[in-house]
Amino acid sequence: MGSVVDDTASVEFHAFFERHYAELARLAHLLTGEADAADDLAADALLALWHRWDRVRASEHPVAYARGVVANMARTRIRIAVRERRRVALFWAQREEKTENPDVAGVVDVQGALRRLPFRKRACVVLRHAFDLSEKDTALALGVSVGTVKSQTSKGMAELQRLLGTRNAPRKVHSAMARTGTAIGKDR
Repeated sequence: MGSVVDDTASVEFHAFFERHYAELARLAHLLTGEADAADDLAADALLALWHRWDRVRASEHPVAYARGVVANMARTRIRIAVRERRRVALFWAQREEKTENPDVAGVVDVQGALRRLPFRKRACVVLRHAFDLSEKDTALALGVSVGTVKSQTSKGMAELQRLLGTRNAPRKVHSAMARTGTAIGKDR
C-alpha cells in the first residue's frame, strides 16, 4: 500500500517518462550511433532516474539531469565497445601459422586438457603460449591485471602438467597450438 507521497512521485515520474522518453532515446541514438540500443539506453537511464527520483525532481532542471545520465551511459557503452574491439583485434592480431605433419595425437591431448581448465586459466595459457602475447597484452585482452595473468597462467600450466602427465607441458602446449594454427578454448 503506497502513501500519498509515493503515489504523487509515481504520477510525476510517469508524466516525466511520457514527456521525455522519445527525446532521451533520440539523444542516445545520436550519441552512440546505434538505433537498436537507443531505446534500451533511454529505458536504462529512466530506470536509474526512477531510483533517484526524489533527487531528480528536486533539481532545478530534471531534463538536463536526465540528459546527463543518458550521456554518461552512452559514454560507458562506447568505452565498453571500444575495449571489446581492442581485445578482439589483439586476440586475432597474431597471424596463423600452420606446420606440416602436426602431431595430431598431441594436439588432441592438449585440446582435451585445455577444455578441462576453467575459462580464465585457459584463456591466459592460450594467449601466452599459443599467441605468444606478453603478460601485459594478455591482461589487456582479458581485461584483468598483469598479476592475474601471471597467477592464472602459472596455475593453468600446473594443471596441464598434471592432466598431460608431463613436465614439458609448456612446450607441448605451445607446439600443439602452433602446429594447428588454431585458437583453442572457444567452448566454455
